[in-house]
Amino acid sequence: MSAGPAPLILHASAVALDGRGALIFGAAGSGKSGLALELMALGARLISDDRTEIALRDGVAVARAPAAIRGLIEARGVGLLRAEPVAAAPLCLAVDLDRTEDHRLPPPRRRTILGVELELIHGRDAPHLAAAIRQYLLGGRSD
Repeated sequence: MSAGPAPLILHASAVALDGRGALIFGAAGSGKSGLALELMALGARLISDDRTEIALRDGVAVARAPAAIRGLIEARGVGLLRAEPVAAAPLCLAVDLDRTEDHRLPPPRRRTILGVELELIHGRDAPHLAAAIRQYLLGGRSD
């Protein structure tokens, strides 16, 4: 594998399903961990919660957890929970919990991380968000 720039640590959570990762970001208290837990209940596996390391490998943005928090996810009002994490997964989707989607069928959007463009979803107050992300990870989007 060819190495790229130094890994980036983002205040974000990440999950994977069928080898495809979703990066969930937003302000503190925006629901990153809660959405990750919902996705895990729908079959996704935890990559990392609250802090995610992103590295560039062969032109692909790959997410993994920093060692200190690997396999842990915060459940507000419950505590830190253990989860069997995915060691690393290539990212294909970014979810912004700070922005509300204004369109019923939104145009394709992108977020660039380490020079790699990821599809972007605005997820604040979005109904059925976890189910939609799960289906995106399984089948992609038709444009």
